[in-house]
Amino acid sequence: MGSLESGIPLKKGNLFGSQFTRKEKNPFPHRFRSSFSRLLFKKLDYVQWICTVLVFLCLVVVFQMFLPGSVVENSEEKKAVKMRSENLFHGEMHKVMLDIGEDAVFLPMILEKFRRGGGEGKDVGLFNHSVQHFGYRKPHLALVFGELLVDSQQLLMVTVATALQEIGYEIQVFSLEDGPGHNMWRNLGVPISIFRTCDKRNNTVDWLNYDGIIVSSLEAKGAFSCFLQEPFKSIPLIWIIHEKNLAYRSRQYTSNGQIELLNDWGRVFNRSTVVVFPNYALPMIYSTFDAGNFFVIPGTPAETLEAEAFMALQKDNLRVSMGYGPEDVIIAIVGSQFLYKGMWLGHAIVLRALEPLLLNFPLNKDNSSVQLRIIVHSGELTNNYSVALETMAHSLKYPRGIIEHVAGDSKADFVLGTADVVVYGSFLEEHSFPEILIKAMSFEKPIIAPDVPTIRKYVDDRVNGYLFPRDNIRALRQILLEVISNGKISPLARNIASIGRNTAKNLMVSEAIDGYASLLQKIIRLPSEVAPPKNASDICPNVKEQWQWHLFETLPNMTYQNRALRSNTFLDKYEGQWNRSQKNRSTTTVVATDIFIYSLWEEEKYTQLAITKKRREDEELKDRTEQFHATWEDVYKNAKRADRAKNDLHERDEGELERTGQPLCIYEPYFGEGSWPFLHKRSLYRGVGLSSKGRRPGRDDVDAPSRLPLLNDGYYRDLLGEHGAFFAIANRIDRLHRNAWIGFQSWRATAKKASLSGTAENSLLDAIQSKRYGDALYFWVRMDMDRRNPLQKDFWTFCDAINAGNCKFAFSKAMRRMYGLKDDVDSLPPMPVDGDTWSVMQSWTLPTRSFLEFVMFSRMFVNAMDAQMYDEHHSTGHCSLSLSKDKHCYSRLLELLVNVWAYHSARRMVYVDPETGLMQEQHKFKSRRGQMWIKWFSYSTLKSMDEDLAELSDYEDPGRHWLWPSTGEVFWQGVYERERSLRHKEKEKRKQKSIEKQNRMRKRHRQQVIGKYIKPPPDEESSNSSMLAVTAS
Repeated sequence: MGSLESGIPLKKGNLFGSQFTRKEKNPFPHRFRSSFSRLLFKKLDYVQWICTVLVFLCLVVVFQMFLPGSVVENSEEKKAVKMRSENLFHGEMHKVMLDIGEDAVFLPMILEKFRRGGGEGKDVGLFNHSVQHFGYRKPHLALVFGELLVDSQQLLMVTVATALQEIGYEIQVFSLEDGPGHNMWRNLGVPISIFRTCDKRNNTVDWLNYDGIIVSSLEAKGAFSCFLQEPFKSIPLIWIIHEKNLAYRSRQYTSNGQIELLNDWGRVFNRSTVVVFPNYALPMIYSTFDAGNFFVIPGTPAETLEAEAFMALQKDNLRVSMGYGPEDVIIAIVGSQFLYKGMWLGHAIVLRALEPLLLNFPLNKDNSSVQLRIIVHSGELTNNYSVALETMAHSLKYPRGIIEHVAGDSKADFVLGTADVVVYGSFLEEHSFPEILIKAMSFEKPIIAPDVPTIRKYVDDRVNGYLFPRDNIRALRQILLEVISNGKISPLARNIASIGRNTAKNLMVSEAIDGYASLLQKIIRLPSEVAPPKNASDICPNVKEQWQWHLFETLPNMTYQNRALRSNTFLDKYEGQWNRSQKNRSTTTVVATDIFIYSLWEEEKYTQLAITKKRREDEELKDRTEQFHATWEDVYKNAKRADRAKNDLHERDEGELERTGQPLCIYEPYFGEGSWPFLHKRSLYRGVGLSSKGRRPGRDDVDAPSRLPLLNDGYYRDLLGEHGAFFAIANRIDRLHRNAWIGFQSWRATAKKASLSGTAENSLLDAIQSKRYGDALYFWVRMDMDRRNPLQKDFWTFCDAINAGNCKFAFSKAMRRMYGLKDDVDSLPPMPVDGDTWSVMQSWTLPTRSFLEFVMFSRMFVNAMDAQMYDEHHSTGHCSLSLSKDKHCYSRLLELLVNVWAYHSARRMVYVDPETGLMQEQHKFKSRRGQMWIKWFSYSTLKSMDEDLAELSDYEDPGRHWLWPSTGEVFWQGVYERERSLRHKEKEKRKQKSIEKQNRMRKRHRQQVIGKYIKPPPDEESSNSSMLAVTAS
């Protein structure tokens, strides 16, 4: 938010409550001393000084006599100060105290961010080459509303939008719900889109088309579900909040333990680049959500509209409902919305100046004559200040019933609508004009205020209000006697109040317009093809003079919408939806958990039965088959073979089976959940997730980081953009892609409605299968139709326009380094202007073999460009291809790289109409003769360069930064020979081990034979057997 700096130590009070410490329960003695001591050093005349001292002594004596407890215990009839009952007023009483030091200064922390980022728009890039603005299109802004109502915020945004259009912005309005404000924007000539939901399935807006987003009011919170998702999280976003309701409810969320609901709102505050408030009190009460991005731009027509709506409802019944007579003279003393140490002293000085008026209003018992009534309004909702006013009234001898204390911001309209004169009794030098004075002027009441700079800037003394020196009680008394003469408001005061009403109607319009215009210039980083907007000083003075009331007056049946009431209704509805969603989520979680556990149990049971059955069968067949006793080396081989085949055992879905028989597969790279609605689900297409997070569930999308570990590094994932998907697919492509042709299509082409229709898809497949154009590059997004190229510039001019004027310089530098050329050699390939167009947005298709050749070229090109730019870009974020810090530095140049390769490698280039499928060949060979650098882009040249880099990678220092080995496969003939040599060495090693084993077996010690069995001769054996037979007989 900001910081409150003071020259004296500040005591930090409870921001969301009115609890006081023991010392704070009686805060006035030390506040009196500090404020009064400063007042003594002012140049007061002797009489005023004596009067002030007497008032001080009386206050001290009476304050000691009438302690707070004894005063509160007195009955209402004995009180000199009456506390207005809360029953007269509707609405919830919120206890909020903004207690600050008298010298406190609000310093938004985001200003420090602006100062630190002041060098982001530098004019000199890498290589000491200047960057340029081309101004081919206007900056685009999106204004997002919850509903198109007729209210103060709508009037504010219409006025700001009118000024922004004048200095060069192009604006489009989005709203979650339509409303009567629709006609107002239509009369202004601004396109309007109504989007009901903003979820992963129904989002139809590519927010990357807009350079900045302005979200108005709390009701637009539903739109943040878009901006919290990638790839839309980095778009500069301004959130304008004028309501207090959420700040009050945040305390209830904390006390009720609704931390998740509080965190949900906290995520929205953290996502916003800047949260803008119309005054300096709102940042303090919203401090629970402070993420260091709070900012204040004063100026809003809310007070004028609220005053008109309030008076239209109350009409002439207000005084009667408040208990005053129609002829009574009522003076309202109001003050700052902040509590500070000298606040009560200002009120005491005003009450002291009002004493002479008592003589003009004699008291009688039946109150039949005109009465003087004094209402003291404060924002503090405690009895402590009533006690102080009671003490002041006693010391100044005010009759009972004249002074009345009214507390609470919700009661300010009743006080101002009832009063005849409004006196601003705060001497605090605030940062902006007090809103309560704007509302008092809107009620057409004469105002009397101290002559402080913020008030003197808008109030001319005795023209649209009265000013008095804040240290001159005599001057204040004299003004009061001029305003109230003979018991009535003077005609001059009424005339001044009428002029003040006209002044308040258009107060601070210029400050609001200048504030938003300058804020946009600070937070938005425009691409180089965008024309920078004019300065706020160039806005026509007529636009800055008044709010766009004439647009409101043209609306039929215009009714003002109460913002506070609508905010409460919205928060009640949102809390109800949140509670229901939490309850449904918990119920669904329990049911899903039960089903999940039961399914696991069933699966485990069937698994165990299958294992038992298999084990029984193996045991039965064990003795029937020969057992092969393998070596440990065979076991290791089988295990490795099983690991390699593990990934091929997954179950294929229908889409993958359908793609198997197709000649073409088109891959759609994406990053984040925000791009899901723009991805196709047909079998011809397959998603490529550039991040492991944010992948579509239930789809067989390719996980690019798992195929190319380089994409796990967020730096290179952002730097390469969709080109990183090319590297991931080409890396060991035979394991993923088995189709003859391969294509790519950006999800942004679908958002732009430039993707292939069903007719165009069939036409493309027919051309591929019939080999109509042979080895060709088919593309369907034209450069001359790109919104970044409204003037239809040629190839290199367009490339310079989207790369800060340094495309040709960076391209030739990379080509020179890639091919090892000297600096004086022309290394920029010609791209002639022949009336044909080129491909943009990475939407094209190629034969798979040609795609691998293109990836081989682009890997070396990206490596050469990275060697030039890495050091400075990685350390500072600055890039010669952008006007400011840019994490997508390479992506815009790489978007056009396929055109250079296809043209100079003698590939045909065919444009396919995305609607009808009609094809038209671009840059025919006859027009290319003598202009193609075929030798530089031939396969043999690129293959030899690729092998040289692969050979170099074997000897390169691993600690040196080198991008090329990380972008794909590293292979050359030496790699094959090295692998064959390693296999031969392993074979020889195993053979040597086997020989050594045999030698050990031969040489091992054998035990001597103890005895030997000698078989008897055959004759002896037969004689023995015959003898045994005779004996037996």
